[in-house]
Amino acid sequence: MTTNDPMTHAPANSGELDPACRMIRHTLATLAYRASKAVRGAPTDFASFTAGPTTRTPGQILAHMGDLMAWALTIAQQRIEWRVSPVRSWSEDVQRLFGGISALDAYLASGVSLDTGTLGQLFQGPIADALTHTGQLTLIRRLAGAPIRAENYQRALIDVGQTGLEQPPPQREFD
Repeated sequence: MTTNDPMTHAPANSGELDPACRMIRHTLATLAYRASKAVRGAPTDFASFTAGPTTRTPGQILAHMGDLMAWALTIAQQRIEWRVSPVRSWSEDVQRLFGGISALDAYLASGVSLDTGTLGQLFQGPIADALTHTGQLTLIRRLAGAPIRAENYQRALIDVGQTGLEQPPPQREFD
């Protein structure tokens, strides 16, 4: 499922040809799939839930994930910039996160040529960190009394370029 809307799906072209770039794009689609499940249907007060006195709130984690995707795009564009954005409403930060994932994916699909070192930096830095934070949101959902269902992610319908908040339904969930 590919469209030209950069906020949902990136067009398939040279980002599809380079195996390393394609793997990063698949990882972004995986991040989008898992993160959408972690944020979708969260209780209205979930953003401010605290698991302990020294832990970030889900709202702070989500804002940080948006910062990670903005940083990742600057890494890909060879102009590395880190900025910390303030926490916004849950829905605004959800849109910012998925807009950032989609913007990075669209850039990678645009035909830009990145060396494997840069692609490795994208994975080991912001993308892996965002995956870790997705797991934190999932764990905090359980602690907040609003768990998401477990899933066999190997069976999930995840496709390169599928980076928006709206994702295919789960294929195999369980409790």
